Amino acid sequence: MSDSPVSGVGEMTVAAAFAGMKRVAPVMFKAGCPDCRGRVELAASALRLAIGASSRTTFYSFTCPECGAAVRKPAGERIVELLTGGGVRTLRLYSTV
Repeated sequence: MSDSPVSGVGEMTVAAAFAGMKRVAPVMFKAGCPDCRGRVELAASALRLAIGASSRTTFYSFTCPECGAAVRKPAGERIVELLTGGGVRTLRLYSTV
């Protein structure tokens, strides 16, 4: 008799669990720097998204890899969807009124 609570189910190794999976390329985002006018590609880890109560307080930010400038740009609904779907870290801003 088996120690497994379900008959016929054994332990699976990590290698076996991932054997059928394919490698996934990281999501890259294109953005423009207003300081140096460079067009850059950024990984999700290079971007930050802040979601506020209005369109004025919802934005994404990054450091330009070409010139080092801190860049902050407004983020509409579609941009928010794309960035969150691509794994960009998100900060929700709340007011304490």
